[in-house]
Amino acid sequence: MKAIILASGEGSRMGKLTQNIPKPLLNINGKSILEREISLLRKNGVNEIFVVMGYKKEKHVLKDIEYINDENFRERDQLSSLMSAKKEIRGDVIILFADIVFENIVLAKILESKSDISIAVDMDWEKSYATRTDNPKSLADKVLINQKKIIQVSAKDISVDIKNEAIGEFLGIIKLSANGSRIIIKKYEELEKSCVGKFHDADSFEKAKLVDILQELLDSKIEISPITITGKWCEIDTPQDLEMARKKFED
Repeated sequence: MKAIILASGEGSRMGKLTQNIPKPLLNINGKSILEREISLLRKNGVNEIFVVMGYKKEKHVLKDIEYINDENFRERDQLSSLMSAKKEIRGDVIILFADIVFENIVLAKILESKSDISIAVDMDWEKSYATRTDNPKSLADKVLINQKKIIQVSAKDISVDIKNEAIGEFLGIIKLSANGSRIIIKKYEELEKSCVGKFHDADSFEKAKLVDILQELLDSKIEISPITITGKWCEIDTPQDLEMARKKFED
């Protein structure tokens, strides 16, 4: 098992806090966001860790991990940034956003998944947005599930049409089996040759986020399994999120 952590973005919504440091290196009670992720990965036996960096790359100096430079991070988005580490997407892989904080119970459950492609989903997600006054629900990456089957993934609003459907939030964690890794690389390479213009929620294939490739897989009749998580977690998009994370993980 290896991990690929996406840490190339500028974190512009953090304002002055990220003028001189990448968002994943912001401190939460003595450890950076990135150090917290790496510590939990190693605790669970994931020791082959790759960090895709871009913004303020010279600030990334952690040891015993492999850094991959996304030279075009300003012109691209999550999917293209992930593909900077394309040659590492083989075998069992866990892919994580670098701006999320979570406790061990969350990661342990994700690593238990035996599906080819699975994503972490919080079905109790709306509660957190009651206190995230500068981060509306409309910005959440949403997952529509019907009887434990994912039928839609989108950064835009999703409507529930029947009583068996429910909406969760995508945490920003994907787990791939060896076959899942082959599937996602094959699909990306097909799209790289053929995709022109708008791509799902993105204005272009180059600007695609992970939710866009996940929806493309669903449209191609490739199953994606939900891992419904319990336990504490939060994403950090704004200074308010950072302060909330420090309180939530102060122990």
